[in-house]
This record gives sequence, C-alpha cells and structure tokens, in this order.
Amino acid sequence: MEISVTLSNELKKRPTLAEEAALGFGKHFTDHMFIMEYTDGEWRNPRIEPYHRLSLDPSSSVLHYAQEIFEGLKAYRSPDGRILMFRPDANAERLNNSARRMCMPTINVDFNVEAMRRLVEVEKEWVPYSEGTSLYLRPTMFANDEALGVHAAHNYVYFIICSPSGAYYKDGLKPIRIRVEDRYVRAVRGGTGFAKTGGNYACSILAGDEAERDGYSQVLWLDGEHMKYVQEVGAMNMMFVINGKLVTADLEDTILPGVTRRSILTLARDMGMEIEERHIAIDELVAYAESGELQEAFGTGTAAVVSPVGELAYRDKHMVIGGGKIGDITMRFYNTLTGIQWGRLPDAHGWTKEVCRI
Repeated sequence: MEISVTLSNELKKRPTLAEEAALGFGKHFTDHMFIMEYTDGEWRNPRIEPYHRLSLDPSSSVLHYAQEIFEGLKAYRSPDGRILMFRPDANAERLNNSARRMCMPTINVDFNVEAMRRLVEVEKEWVPYSEGTSLYLRPTMFANDEALGVHAAHNYVYFIICSPSGAYYKDGLKPIRIRVEDRYVRAVRGGTGFAKTGGNYACSILAGDEAERDGYSQVLWLDGEHMKYVQEVGAMNMMFVINGKLVTADLEDTILPGVTRRSILTLARDMGMEIEERHIAIDELVAYAESGELQEAFGTGTAAVVSPVGELAYRDKHMVIGGGKIGDITMRFYNTLTGIQWGRLPDAHGWTKEVCRI
C-alpha cells in the first residue's frame, strides 16, 4: 500500500531547547499523524495527515466492548545527526500478538515499520535535542463498528501519534519505592495479561493510586491464581540481581513481553551474566532480601528504560535493596542500552533503525 502525505498548513510552535526540560511525558503532540481504516476485510487508505480529533458514533464498539490495543516506542536524535528508532519491528510484532488475542486484524510488520518511519521523517524537527529526551510514538488500534453486540467488530481504525518527551529522570537516575500488591490482581491465566490492551492498565489504576497515596511509585503484581509469584510492575517488567545472577519472571500469558526486557536479557548474555527466567515466589524474594543475597532490583520499560528500585514493601516487610542506592549492574545496563538508543555506542544487534539524517 502506498502511504499518501498531506502536510499541515498550520504548524504548532515546537518547544525551544530551553523548554525541552519541561516537556514531561505525553503532554504535547506533533503536527501530523498516520491513520488508516479496516473495512471489508482489508486495511485501506493509509495516510499521513494533519493531527486532528477523531469522530466516533456513541455506539462505536470500542466504547462498549473495549477492543483496543496500543504500542509505545521512541525515536532519538544521535550526536552525529541521525534520527533513530529503537526496535520498531519488535513493537510491530507485539502489536500483532495483541491483535490476535483481542480478535482484531493484524498489520504487515514491514509496512507498519515503514509507516512509523515515514511519520517520524515528516516530524523529524520535533525530535528533541536535549540529553535524555526523545520522540515517543503511540500506535493504536480500536474497533469502530457503529452497532451494539458482543462480538468481534468488522471495522477498525489504526493510527500513530507522536509526542516529544522530556528526560524521564529530570534530576538524575534515582531508586524508587515499590509496594507488592497482595489484594488486587492485574491478570489471570488464559486472560489478556500478555496483550498491550487498555483494559490491563485500567484495572491497575486503583492499586497504583492507593500505593501512590502511601508514598510508593508503583505496585509489583503477584500472580492471580496463587497470589504468590512475582509478575511485573504496572508499566515495567521486573528484574533482580540475586547472588550475581539476573533473575526475572518467565513469560507466560499473564506478563507483557517487554521489548526493553528482551533487550536487557540480550545485553546480560553479552556481559556473560547467568540468567534465570522462572517463577519467583514473593516469600523467596523476602528471604533473599533479608539475607543480603538480593543485591539489586530494577524495572525495564520504554519510558524509563531502566528504573532502579531501592525499596520493596510487602505487608509488614520493608526491603531496602543495595542500601537504597543504584547498583553497578543496573547502572551498566542503563548506560549501555541508552547509549545504543541514542547512537552513542555501537549497535551490535541491529536494534536501531535510521529514519533520516539531518
């Protein structure tokens, strides 16, 4: 399919270099968007056009039955003048995995990557310059039948929007406090936990809000069947350094297969670290923390890349990890992965895709 491009005649004011520090996340949007529709069994009319509001009928099926999926990835400005996207193919593949679980149509991976690339190329002046900043991409698909009835829709909309984002750690990389959630659950076996769908995030808001009121940044979920095994944090996969080994929950249908998670595991192998992907009981984690064998803990995700954890709270247990400071291994992962993403370090795995040179 050919992607048509219609440029806006009314461009927004882009943030100045001085204003980039205050960008935050997901608050500003660029001049253009990619959009196409699925009707009569195929995707039609792929195009880049001026950013605009969407018009939905009140009966639109997404509003009633929540057939919706999305992705998140970033584009970066390298020191040598290249615009780079990080692993867009992995995000396009994961979008299709989510689509299959939600009974939605898939999109050709190569075409989807090209749609992302073309949009970023059009919006290249929106990619921020400051250290730690990036252009965030949000691909989204939703059902749009104008009728009620619980079944897979016949009509869908797919769009991609872009948002210039400030540095995640404005005041430098700092450990966060996380509470282990032992009341609510995020996902259950056979459910949609591995899909990146809005409902998974909606059901996590209450627990996250309660944790935030108590001074915690996020919650760490336990499995929905036994309330025993560590799964993931609201917006991140979790990793632990235990006796020098990198330990993380094995992927099942209750855990989102993070692109950053996959990248960190690859870097760990490059560094010669021993890796364990397995069930991790929360009581086991408490015991490792009390014995000092839990050396480091960190989350992995697109927004934060690597987020060090300085404290885990579980019921009456408050586990301070690594003296509440950033561990050497965590720091090494952060520096290596961000170095690749921003084009400062060699990309031995072909993860970055060049959009254009400026």
